[in-house]
Amino acid sequence: MPAARLVPTLVVLLALVTGCGLLEPEATSRRAATGTALDVLSSLEVRDRAPRAGYDRELFGGAWADVDGNGCDTRNDVLRRDLDDVDVDRRNGCLVWAGVLDDPYSGVVVDFVRGPETSPEVQIDHVVALSDAWQKGAREWDAETREAFANDPLNLLAVDGPTNEAKGDSDAATWLPPDRTVWCAYVARQVAVKATYGAWVTAAERAAMARVLGECPDEPVPVADETATPG
Repeated sequence: MPAARLVPTLVVLLALVTGCGLLEPEATSRRAATGTALDVLSSLEVRDRAPRAGYDRELFGGAWADVDGNGCDTRNDVLRRDLDDVDVDRRNGCLVWAGVLDDPYSGVVVDFVRGPETSPEVQIDHVVALSDAWQKGAREWDAETREAFANDPLNLLAVDGPTNEAKGDSDAATWLPPDRTVWCAYVARQVAVKATYGAWVTAAERAAMARVLGECPDEPVPVADETATPG
């Protein structure tokens, strides 16, 4: 190959190896999962965890966006969906001032009141953590897909703050909710999220999920209508 043609070829190859960004990440084709969680789990790709290097929350868009265009940010959408006795700002119909959370992970009941000291008592959990997704496929997604993932109601639950902090960015191999009775539903939701976005699982994660779902083989994956936030 002539030297004049060889140099640009080497530049492109180097960019691919080092991640210099000459090629944009590809858009991910999202497809809702259906069927039993155990069956859907068997369809997930099993791979080793990729490095966490390069992860940044901002790569998944701002917290929180209004991706559905209803005029309300995602956090308040999820609070309105998941809390009982919700007190909403009457001026805009979005801002949640107060409500009652029956924590889906521990069963603890939290009286939520909006404020700098009290708001962290109820947090919005990414059922599949963003950094976990980053290490299992999301680094290859485009920005739009990552923002959709971070704001997808399927992947979001209002939960008790301390419990959410204890979970961190763990996957099913290293953390499950304190309330064992919700393990099947929790793992089924993780499976649905990963299948929808094409994220993979590690061998240890798949084994942990299979152990849980083996106790409830007919557990279905949640669908969009069940997880939708208020319009």
